[in-house]
Amino acid sequence: MYKKPVTCFIVSALLALVSCKQHYELTSVSRSRILIDKRYDARPEPEAQAFLAPYKHKVDSIMSPVVGEVSAYMAAGKPESSLSNLLADILQWGGKSYGERVDFAVYNMGGIRAAFAKGRVTYGDVVDVAPFENKICFLTLTGTKVKELFQQIASTGGEGVSHGVNLVISGRKLLDCRLNGEPIDDSKAYRVATLDYLAQGNDKLEAFKSGTDVVSPQTQENNVRFIIMNYFRDQMAQGKAVSREVEGRIIVK
Repeated sequence: MYKKPVTCFIVSALLALVSCKQHYELTSVSRSRILIDKRYDARPEPEAQAFLAPYKHKVDSIMSPVVGEVSAYMAAGKPESSLSNLLADILQWGGKSYGERVDFAVYNMGGIRAAFAKGRVTYGDVVDVAPFENKICFLTLTGTKVKELFQQIASTGGEGVSHGVNLVISGRKLLDCRLNGEPIDDSKAYRVATLDYLAQGNDKLEAFKSGTDVVSPQTQENNVRFIIMNYFRDQMAQGKAVSREVEGRIIVK
């Protein structure tokens, strides 16, 4: 029987050790901040502009069409704001296209990523406000779970709720909750419009996980941004500029 020389095994072992050894060692880490502002537009790079030109044209053609108008600057903020009120109302409005009779709607503040400037609103503006792939979702909660949900909204400091919802909170505790002026009935079933993301119990709104009769269409046209655009186009067709006020939907004491 043929036997390999011992030297072969020694060489193989040495090669294995060498191959496992690191060739580089980290000696230090440093960082700096580079301010990117309009100064960089003063001397545009021709080659970069030429490279980006066909893409910019295509993006602009998608993002620039006007879908509506707002009568005043609208931004999101807790406990209540003009923009969060608007978006919650739009979810409730959107229910009619699905044959849903919605009692109220909830839109999370964390999902609102930009503001609307006064004047014309473009497709791109809506994408900036609602950049995520969230879809509209409908579900039913008992009155007991609605109270639980409103307490969770109070604990977050406020979320977007539709017109007719009135919450009174103090120290992030729910003191009172009403819908269209009426107390919440524990035994009653309430139909709610929200985002599929929230319906899964995210953003600390875990009461949504108890929802029944869930309708959660997942095709692209059900993305919330398109429902927002549809609302703006509907108002534009009626010659109306979109507006909302802070009206005391969530009162902090």
